Amino acid sequence: MSDHTMYLHAQGLKLAHSSIGGPAAPAVVFARGGGQTRHAWKAAAEAVALEGYRSIAMDLRGHGDSDWAADGDYSLEAIARDLMGIAEQLAPRGIRPHVAGASLGGLAATVAAGRLSRDASMSVTLFDIGPNMDAVGVTKVVGFMGAHIENGFGSLEQVAYLFAIYLPHRPRPKDLNGLRKNLRQDNERRWRWRLDPAFIKDVMRRRAVARTGDIKQAIQNICVSLNLIRGHMSELVSEESVTTFRALAPDAHCTDVAGAGHMVAGDRNDIFTDAIATVLRQLHEAPT
Repeated sequence: MSDHTMYLHAQGLKLAHSSIGGPAAPAVVFARGGGQTRHAWKAAAEAVALEGYRSIAMDLRGHGDSDWAADGDYSLEAIARDLMGIAEQLAPRGIRPHVAGASLGGLAATVAAGRLSRDASMSVTLFDIGPNMDAVGVTKVVGFMGAHIENGFGSLEQVAYLFAIYLPHRPRPKDLNGLRKNLRQDNERRWRWRLDPAFIKDVMRRRAVARTGDIKQAIQNICVSLNLIRGHMSELVSEESVTTFRALAPDAHCTDVAGAGHMVAGDRNDIFTDAIATVLRQLHEAPT
């Protein structure tokens, strides 16, 4: 995937993305989770491009190289409208893009397709997001991101150490340069997440997990092909949540990724990339 930063515009913001694949190919928009950048999609984007698609890996508003929201609005609706605006720009010939969203990006994709614009995309693929998300798990994820939002980190080694505590099942990386994709150094040479600190404050204030009813209704409303890829060891999406998801969307396709937690792509990237490629392949081969 090209590391050259390009931009799409939505609601007055410049949203950074990286692209791979032919410009005339049908697009797949990847929307990452809170606190992460588009670079986490690299392997998945490359796998999807090999299937004949154009992969568009996004930095959400306030993340990575995208603009920060001047009004501090990082609600699901605001991010969902960003995705809708991007989808419109990628469909000049009426060919709607597929949307793949992880965590926060998945919630926003659900709101976009189930509440705001039910025909903006060809399909919606969710990564480890569903109804009845575990409140303790959500608090853990948000708490991890927010714990150092004010003071940052003294070194990449400190970040790696904290990740090892947070994700004990994942091998500690030997090369710490990959962490630079999600971090930046300030003038005092302290490492900080590549995001607007207001994002964490807005997420804590809104408590998206408390909106279970809205998410359930949105899932039930989605009328395009819907797919769920869940990490078997997920701290957010339990087997009970998957059962509820299947009841709300009986025609949806579900994939359980063994050995993966909430950060599915990073935990089992090989199986993850195969899962998303398989979903798109099945959609392409399905009778119209």
